[in-house]
Amino acid sequence: MNIKDLKYDLPASVVVFLVAIPLCLGIALASGAPLIAGLISGLVGGIVVGLVSKSALGVSGPAAGLVAIVLTAISTMGGYERFLMAVVLSGIIQIIFGLFRAGIIAYYVPSSVIKGMLSAIGVIIILKQIPHAFGYDADYEGDLSFQQADGHNTFTELRHMLDAISPGAMIVAGISLLILILFESKWIKEKPSLRLIPGPLVAVIVSVILGLAFQGTGLEISADHMVSIPIPDSFEGLISSLTHPEWVPLTDGLLWTTALTIAVVGSIETLLCLEAADKLDPLRRVTPANRELIAQGTGNIMSGLIGGLPITQVIVRSSANIQSGGRTKVSTITHGALILVATIFIPQLINLVPLASLAAILILVGYKLVRISIIRSMYNRGRTGFVPYVVTLLAIVFTDLLTGIIIGSITAIFFILYDNFITPFHLEKSRDDKGEFVRMVFGEDVTFLNKAAVMRTLNEFPENTRVVVDGSKTIHVDHDIMEILHDFEINAEMKHIDLKVVHLEEHKSRRVERQRARDVDHLNLDSL
Repeated sequence: MNIKDLKYDLPASVVVFLVAIPLCLGIALASGAPLIAGLISGLVGGIVVGLVSKSALGVSGPAAGLVAIVLTAISTMGGYERFLMAVVLSGIIQIIFGLFRAGIIAYYVPSSVIKGMLSAIGVIIILKQIPHAFGYDADYEGDLSFQQADGHNTFTELRHMLDAISPGAMIVAGISLLILILFESKWIKEKPSLRLIPGPLVAVIVSVILGLAFQGTGLEISADHMVSIPIPDSFEGLISSLTHPEWVPLTDGLLWTTALTIAVVGSIETLLCLEAADKLDPLRRVTPANRELIAQGTGNIMSGLIGGLPITQVIVRSSANIQSGGRTKVSTITHGALILVATIFIPQLINLVPLASLAAILILVGYKLVRISIIRSMYNRGRTGFVPYVVTLLAIVFTDLLTGIIIGSITAIFFILYDNFITPFHLEKSRDDKGEFVRMVFGEDVTFLNKAAVMRTLNEFPENTRVVVDGSKTIHVDHDIMEILHDFEINAEMKHIDLKVVHLEEHKSRRVERQRARDVDHLNLDSL
């Protein structure tokens, strides 16, 4: 730990803590679990996973992507206590995934898809937080799916919010947003005395003051629009309220199905968020994926044992950490410690924070994920990068994270295959002592899918042309392509084409050896 980083990590941890509290509570409520379970998984995700993980900026906690799984599993398994056994088992499975290096799958998601995911999350955060900023909180905090638990979807919610606007909440959200924009300005950043003050913390403090000032007036913000941490009677009462797993026989198929589902879905979401967080990291650090799976597994074991929800790395909190200036995992661990302290000692104080203020913080986080400059940079990459980016963005906005990633990845793979099919080689003009010639440079992999393109290009060479087919970059050439070259070598003499094939000798020799082997097999069969 670098002491110099504390001035960045501590303010960032406060922001992540403030954002995490309503998310933890909202996801617990939507999952049909005790509210305290969301806080437990939040503090375990911060402290336990933070200590084991090597991710500098990733933040873990309860995830909206597991809500449907948790809600169904609690019902089918016959209670929350029995479900906790599946959470513990899922953690063990994740550790096994990490030990067997399953984290490698994270490296096979195209960059354009990851960037599309980040922009989609930005769009979703903005759209989902606008109703909270207006004081309409029918949909739970943390929901990222298009179809919502309240029966609306991301867009129809914007229309319904107009029927339940809270003027006090709107004022709080507007002033909070102005404060955040002010602290992002060049004027603040150029002043050393003000630069280290976290704008989100100032916005929250001002919102609490406004909330208290509005009490007893027409602008009063109701308790439904505030953070709502359960208030224990005492520390002993809090400890006694913790739920512990009920033993379920290991022969129970439903236990294994639930645990494996949580482990697989949670691991995939973690790896995707891990890759995204690394791309947002200003220092471009790369987190060991397998170590992260082990960290998540350790966290799930601990969370399940003391009554918490399943844990994954989550992009909303990770983005808030990065955008707030976090430098090391100290901010992640500290945010978990703050959740613990707030739950035990100051729940009444935290319950004075309006959700509208936190909505303003998240709207700014969302904006930073989907800025016009990001879209422009993806557009400049050309069709192969931009189309998968847009498809991923739209698919996630209109479905959910995993479905959108799958659709985006399929789109990216299609363009990779299509480009390989269309351009398995490129032509370039060169010159030597004998004059000009055309060099036909093959790519790494030239397959039977490229037969038409190769044959058409060879047949289009005019008479009296010098052609060099260069396989210096080629790893694999199909037998069909080598046959086309062989046939063209014969026909080239008739068109007075000077053809030379270089760096494909070993591919030729392999073809000859395979043909000889087949001839020998035929001779052996004939002799029987």
